[in-house]
Amino acid sequence: MLASELQKPTKKNRGFYVKMRISHKGRQPEKNLFFKYYQWILWVFFTLYFLTSFVITNKPIPLSKPHVFGSKFSLASRVLFDSVNKTSQQSKLKNPATFKDLKIYIYELSSEYNENWLSNKRCSNHLFASEVAIHRALLNAYEFRTLDPNEADFFFVPVYVSCNFSTVNGFPDIGHARSLLYSAVRLISTNYPFWNRSRGSDHIFVASHDYGACFHAMEDRAIDSGIPEFLKNSIILQTFGVNYRHPCQDVENVVIPPYVSPESIGKTLEKAPLTGNRDIMVFFRGKMEVHPKNVSGKFYSKRVRTEIWRRYKADKRFYLQRHRFTGYQSEIVRSVFCLCPLGWAPWSPRLVESVALGCIPVIIADGIRLPFPSAVKWAEISLTVAERDVGKLGQILDHVAATNLSTIQMNLWDPAVKHALLFNDHMQEGDATWQVLISLYNKLDRSYRRSSVLSQ
Repeated sequence: MLASELQKPTKKNRGFYVKMRISHKGRQPEKNLFFKYYQWILWVFFTLYFLTSFVITNKPIPLSKPHVFGSKFSLASRVLFDSVNKTSQQSKLKNPATFKDLKIYIYELSSEYNENWLSNKRCSNHLFASEVAIHRALLNAYEFRTLDPNEADFFFVPVYVSCNFSTVNGFPDIGHARSLLYSAVRLISTNYPFWNRSRGSDHIFVASHDYGACFHAMEDRAIDSGIPEFLKNSIILQTFGVNYRHPCQDVENVVIPPYVSPESIGKTLEKAPLTGNRDIMVFFRGKMEVHPKNVSGKFYSKRVRTEIWRRYKADKRFYLQRHRFTGYQSEIVRSVFCLCPLGWAPWSPRLVESVALGCIPVIIADGIRLPFPSAVKWAEISLTVAERDVGKLGQILDHVAATNLSTIQMNLWDPAVKHALLFNDHMQEGDATWQVLISLYNKLDRSYRRSSVLSQ
């Protein structure tokens, strides 16, 4: 419509209307009434049209997703809020007889202990992020979560200590972990009766760091610091675990997998399925020091990674890379064997990524204790090579490739195996949070509520 076709409103004719292209030579008196009604109808029509258009294009913000402005951590709050309000998107989980009505109470701590840290997106996606993932999954596990602490078997204390990233190297700085956790324990022991009555034995914490609740990346300093006294009677969900006596697991604990994003795994498998072509025989990408540094009498990876690089960097069977690459999962899914050597600690996220992407993990970390052995038959899906036998690695892998490779791959590619090692925001039957609940059920003797019922 041309601008010239719009007639400006006059005092006599208020409102907007379209000047119709009607040819007429003057108006007959008897038609004046007709044109007045016609003009009025057009005015009403266009008024309703514009009003309706405005309403449609300016919908109110849904109540389930409120916008909070003026808060430094509004984005973080919304992320956590949304994750626990997607009830329509989750399938209801039945509380199986196996769990016998297991109930967990989650303390509602102030945001400084957890929610505020989510302002940094890395907090919920890096290798230590199981502390966030487990919290989210339990918030969404309505069949197992109770809002009445008096009917709880266990009490989950949601404190995120791994999201304080160093401005120097970008790694998590967990120097504040002890004080933050101690503050949380003082808070709940002062305001609730449940910690004091059991001395914290039915309380659960996550320590997804190199050496668990010792809260240090270097083993000697972690041992010197030890587990804080106030945590020694509780249950620790930790990524660190060995099958020999160690001060950093001298507490009731459950070994859990490091966090790997299920979304990133899904995207990788969309492009390259598990059963696709694997043109890399042996793969490793990561830190391999050519000249390892002596740090407090210790060498990174006990020099295992240095030995791998020295012996196999020119071996065509091995694809070894020392530099970071964000798309490294696309290399894992093309590989037959994925090396999982120790770093400072025995565990690494490569273990989960290898399993999830169908690459046989070659575990080189003496004495490591692996997560959820009842659900993941590690001996059937992986290889374990002693640290001292790194020099025989090529020979060992050649032998496996020539004998039982297909059997191991068939076991590894069972979807339930991958599922058991991945955390989902909405817990799914058989996933990593599900395995945590099974482990907790096996520790029901620590539940004050259950023991008090039995004593009656």
